[in-house]
Amino acid sequence: MQDLLKEYKETRRQLKRAYEARREGDKVLDNQAITERQLLSEMIGDVEYVIEWLETGRRPGNRRGIERRATQQRVRLMDPIRMQAFVARSTAGSPANLTEWERQQIEDALCVLSERERECYVLAHGEYFTHSQIADMLGITKSSVDTHIKRAQLDRLH
Repeated sequence: MQDLLKEYKETRRQLKRAYEARREGDKVLDNQAITERQLLSEMIGDVEYVIEWLETGRRPGNRRGIERRATQQRVRLMDPIRMQAFVARSTAGSPANLTEWERQQIEDALCVLSERERECYVLAHGEYFTHSQIADMLGITKSSVDTHIKRAQLDRLH
């Protein structure tokens, strides 16, 4: 990534030099010289946009980063079949089997949850227990199960 950033910065330097050379070399402004300067200026702007994106890790001009967006703007839905396959850990020739990379993605998503949120989420979406059944199994209220699953879905997993 740093190599790419270095290359973009070098490209920006070269474009700025070309722009300055064109500006100083043109005593008489004809249409071609104006067009070339406009093109160079646009290229410089595009390269600066990419440099800013690479340096900050965010799209330039956005007021908020992804971590500060509203829930509906950052929700990523998970296929329920993938969650079931993760919990079942089956190795048969089913099309629902997960690759090692997919399994790792799910494990990474689950590791950010609290122990209780993870238990509730896996029981609800991986093993398809009802919220009442989960509450009975874990010895907590149904509303607590609802809260844990809602937190797991909105704040962390999706």
